[in-house]
Amino acid sequence: MTSTDLKNVRQRAEWTQSRLASRLGVTQAYLSLMESGKRRVPDRISQSLAHLFHLPASALPFTRSTGLEKTVTDSSVAEDLSRLGYPGLAYRRKRGQVRNPAELLLMALALDELDPRLAEALPWLLLKFDGLDLAWLRSRAKAMDLQNRLGFTAALAREVAERNPAYRSRSAEIQELEQALEPSRLAREDTYGRRETSKRMRAWLRENRSAAAKHWNLLTDLKTEHLSYAG
Repeated sequence: MTSTDLKNVRQRAEWTQSRLASRLGVTQAYLSLMESGKRRVPDRISQSLAHLFHLPASALPFTRSTGLEKTVTDSSVAEDLSRLGYPGLAYRRKRGQVRNPAELLLMALALDELDPRLAEALPWLLLKFDGLDLAWLRSRAKAMDLQNRLGFTAALAREVAERNPAYRSRSAEIQELEQALEPSRLAREDTYGRRETSKRMRAWLRENRSAAAKHWNLLTDLKTEHLSYAG
């Protein structure tokens, strides 16, 4: 969260610096320094503001500099999705820190062995949350050679937005993400969700994948009609 974000959140809520500083457990002088950009807004302050003013998850700070960690597993991705309110995992929702959806998407895309049910949830992250830092997501994906996986995710999300009126407002922004990734599209073949090693299965996927999967050079049978939220 930037100093401008902090100030805008406070002013929209019509809170004084004194009132907000008291709720955050800091001095008014320190809050003033953060709002003026003379002090960085710590992650704990961003987290507190998100809870205090019911900000969207996309306003949460990133918890990792790289978006990756060896402890990322199917289970941790499922827990993060459930906390963000993904319908297919609502029954698993537990208390815990909510993760920025852009960070979660990057973490999940980096996994070569991701449960297909979780892979189906990834386009939902682009559809559900306004205000995602797509420039950060695109930059990190390119640095990690994940641009094809992200491009395919965006293509699925755009197709859902075109079908389901509930997500139609997200279509333009998602299409812009696709277009921004296009110049960096990788020519090498990759997988999405699960890494297939069988030559027979890889050949089958080449023949039966969607146009979007073929365009992004991915071996996957995941299609828009497989997504429960496609409408």
